[in-house]
Amino acid sequence: MTTRLKEKYKATVVPALVKDFQYKNPMQVPKLEKVVVNMGVGAASQNIKLLDSAVDELGRITGQKPLTTRSKKAISNFKIRENMPIGAVVTLRGEKMYEFLDRLISVALPRIRDFRGVPTRSFDGRGNYTLGLKEQAIFPEIEYDKIVRNQGMDISIVTTAKTDAEGKALLKHLGMPFRN
Repeated sequence: MTTRLKEKYKATVVPALVKDFQYKNPMQVPKLEKVVVNMGVGAASQNIKLLDSAVDELGRITGQKPLTTRSKKAISNFKIRENMPIGAVVTLRGEKMYEFLDRLISVALPRIRDFRGVPTRSFDGRGNYTLGLKEQAIFPEIEYDKIVRNQGMDISIVTTAKTDAEGKALLKHLGMPFRN
């Protein structure tokens, strides 16, 4: 079973990008490699229950069990000791990646209040895109009554594109709502 976004990629995105960038071979067309969803919970140093709820919510949003990230070194100003759990991360590939991106683009992003599109300047120079979200409540899997604390997350979309222009064209054809 292939997802709706993967079908769209094969049917419309590949021919459109071949035409836009004059690729000689359809295998040159950039594709999605992975999506990394990261949730930093700095307040978990005082209250470990915050990290547990963040891990649970991230698991529900992505459909995959998150990995708990730990601090590399001690920072006394933030009351963090070395090897302390401070976040959660999920790396999505394959069908789960396409399914998550489809839900992000078509369901979650339109639910953001006063949404005018995602910024175009968040590319890294190699065609990869990172998007920061301020709260997890925009995903329909999260029940608003059970949120312990509003928690933001970073979503990094890694592509095989060589330049930002190729990466942006790929995401735009997939339906990412960029600002004008």
